[in-house]
Amino acid sequence: MANIDSPFGLRATRMISGAPYSGGESSYRIANNYDTAIFSGDLVVAVTGGGIEKYDLSAATVPILGVFVGCKYTDPVDQSQRFSSYYPASTAADDIEALVIDGSDVVFTVQADAAFPVADLFGNFQVTAGAGNTRTGTSGIELSVTSGADTATLPLKAIDISRDPDNSDVASTHTNVLVVIQNHVFGQKAAGLA
Repeated sequence: MANIDSPFGLRATRMISGAPYSGGESSYRIANNYDTAIFSGDLVVAVTGGGIEKYDLSAATVPILGVFVGCKYTDPVDQSQRFSSYYPASTAADDIEALVIDGSDVVFTVQADAAFPVADLFGNFQVTAGAGNTRTGTSGIELSVTSGADTATLPLKAIDISRDPDNSDVASTHTNVLVVIQNHVFGQKAAGLA
């Protein structure tokens, strides 16, 4: 059966050890008026000044801090406390707090932008720059299948194909893949298999 085409960014699935993911997140700052939206499931990086920003494909060798899952801040219009599954670009608030899954041993599920062959497992991969959904707050990034290489600075390492019956067909586009963050700020993993 063909896979369902519905990008969702990275979604925590389990730990490398096989243990269930416990839901642990850490809090980080987003700078007042940061001009780029960040969606739930987007990769984020630590930046000079003590905050985080969305991973930029043009700075592809920068280590990944983790996966953004939401934020809270004081609304600049009505001064109420806002909780959101995405960060709206250019929010004027001094107290923007991002929630990030930053464990280097978390396994994530991500949709591939093409058919993902089993032979590519344990290779390293880049992501695509898909648009996020402001209604649901969900990321639009996918794993870029054609970027597979042994380059240690690529952000993701594919470790298995998802067992999800709706997206586990390796012969059709949009296979769901289990990945870990390869180039993690808390420790880079080994080079991928070529």
